[in-house]
Amino acid sequence: MNDSSLRAPAETAVRQCMDLGSEESCAVITDEKRQAIGEALYGVASEITDDAAIVRYPPGDQHGAEPPEPVAAAMAGADVVLAPTTKSLSHTQARTDANDAGARVATLPGITDGVFLMGLDADYESIAAESERLLDQVAGCEQVRVTTELGTDITFELGDREWELDTGIVHEPGQMSNLPAGEIFVSPTDANGRFVVDGTMMPHGKLDDGQTLEFEVEDGYVTDISDDAVRADVEAAAEEVGDDAYNLAELGIGSNLAVEDLVGSVLLDEKAAGTVHIAIGDDHGIGGDTTAPIHLDGILTGPTVYADGEVVDLPSVEGGT
Repeated sequence: MNDSSLRAPAETAVRQCMDLGSEESCAVITDEKRQAIGEALYGVASEITDDAAIVRYPPGDQHGAEPPEPVAAAMAGADVVLAPTTKSLSHTQARTDANDAGARVATLPGITDGVFLMGLDADYESIAAESERLLDQVAGCEQVRVTTELGTDITFELGDREWELDTGIVHEPGQMSNLPAGEIFVSPTDANGRFVVDGTMMPHGKLDDGQTLEFEVEDGYVTDISDDAVRADVEAAAEEVGDDAYNLAELGIGSNLAVEDLVGSVLLDEKAAGTVHIAIGDDHGIGGDTTAPIHLDGILTGPTVYADGEVVDLPSVEGGT
């Protein structure tokens, strides 16, 4: 792909999403597999500020692996951080420390040129408004239930944990977002029931028509996984952290109306308007208290969501909200 085609989405990310200022510093964190995107972001940033840098390091072994100390230091020392990396930095202490130091951070885990072009070809002010509309319906609720025609029926207890917005508008110190963005999410305190993934989930990517992955959940932990590959990933993490690898980590609702079809990228597909995603593993970076070396999101299509018994009006790409 011609690197010049990455210019427009880079402009959206740096100018609209991050609102980088001429007196601010910017660190672009990347690796050799995502360097073209990193260079495009750096190119735009360096036109805005003289205090821009691009830092490249070898891809991590797994999502959530901590970057080398010099990379973490660069993140914590910048006003704005953009991280197009092969393995996610979202659920790392380095990202948390950067936010705590006041940096505005956007992670782009596993981003590809195609996802960068598709996902950033959007009006993020409109995505923010749609996310706020969803948040208004669920804010303050104590219990959320999700059902689907494929057999999902799971109830989440939220306790004192609050829903978070991932709008792509990262203009205030200490804020963090994925890019592409467009979701609301929460880390529940408890969950019970069953969920059936029919959209996208690693290590598979987009599932084939009719293919499903089934999960049983009891007292906030996944107790049964139907798929051998997913089970193997969780079991490998459990060798390191025990039962925390089975933690029911996240409930999210997509709000990006520009994402009309699932493409096999969790980063993009979990933002698709009207979908729900449920994650297993780490939640310490999103309001929970579990640290694990995995955070596996599974996307569910066609869900019905109830907040304290009231049906949530989910967005729809066919007709808007």
